[in-house]
Amino acid sequence: MASFEARTAAGQDRTTVLLSGDCDLSARDQLTAALLGAVSRSTSVYVDVSGVTFFDSTGVHALVAAHHAAQRRDGHLYVVNAGGPVAAVLELTGLDALLQAPAERHGV
Repeated sequence: MASFEARTAAGQDRTTVLLSGDCDLSARDQLTAALLGAVSRSTSVYVDVSGVTFFDSTGVHALVAAHHAAQRRDGHLYVVNAGGPVAAVLELTGLDALLQAPAERHGV
């Protein structure tokens, strides 16, 4: 089982949360804290999932909770760099469209 890590990088106009490892029940508290912390500090949060090796309902729940928290602050949460099984879960749940970054919506 791959360990989980969430790193946050703040920029001028957005915060990026870089996730790696398994987003499963054992990572729930760390994942939720990282995402909610980012949306509490920034109105534009990008979640980079390129390093995620496993993604289950725990990850889905954390993204949805953070999305709602961002909306309450008139902010946005976007998921970027999803591939393989992670992209499949996001597509299956509709989160791929809901949390799609503006540049990806316009083909940029």
